[in-house]
Amino acid sequence: MPGGRLTQQERQQIALGLADGLAYAEIARRVDRPTSTITREVMRNGGPTSYRAEVAHRATERRAHRRRQAAPRGAGALPQPHGRDAEAVREYEEVFTTVIMASGAPTMMSRVLACLTLTDSGSLTAAELVERLQVSPASISKAIAYLENQGLVRRERDERRRERYVVDDDIWYQSMMASARSTAQLVETARQGVGVLVPGTPAATRLENIARFLDFVSESIARAAEQAREILHTKSDTAQDDSA
Repeated sequence: MPGGRLTQQERQQIALGLADGLAYAEIARRVDRPTSTITREVMRNGGPTSYRAEVAHRATERRAHRRRQAAPRGAGALPQPHGRDAEAVREYEEVFTTVIMASGAPTMMSRVLACLTLTDSGSLTAAELVERLQVSPASISKAIAYLENQGLVRRERDERRRERYVVDDDIWYQSMMASARSTAQLVETARQGVGVLVPGTPAATRLENIARFLDFVSESIARAAEQAREILHTKSDTAQDDSA
């Protein structure tokens, strides 16, 4: 059944396939669906380690119900530039949001970050975020404060003096460096604990090993971020061809 929504039975087959460690392509072959459909289904419903067929089925029904309720108010998929498929963009935004959530970010913060990242301008006002996400201004304010604290969003004023929230290329670099600094602080704290717990004791040895491990990871992250930073400012071949 290549078209239409996934059935509850298909979702159960997906869950069984994930439990057996099958690749998305193999699961897709077994349920006769495109691999992209399986990937979206899993990632928008908790990822491969947390996917549950019943939960995914109920969540899909709730999303469909919300869309039906929103339709009379004109809150469906927003018109898209560049000939993009509006429904495909909306579905991808759900997947992208779920992946961010899987990294540990709260739901609303993940939705705001995904929404900003997937706009061509990379920036939106609070009012625009409220309209796009259909949430309260207070929810946007709280999400922005969290993302700013993580170094993932910055504020700026546009020509009309409106405050805009921006996700630019360098923010991802700054976020990685902030993560490296935070890990380095943990390394220093662990090393202090070695002296307190007396070197050579089991607890002190454990802390020393943690410190050495995290020190290596922290330095690796910072070094890799510095080496790869220019990638964030490099146009892809596709973008260059479009400009031409």
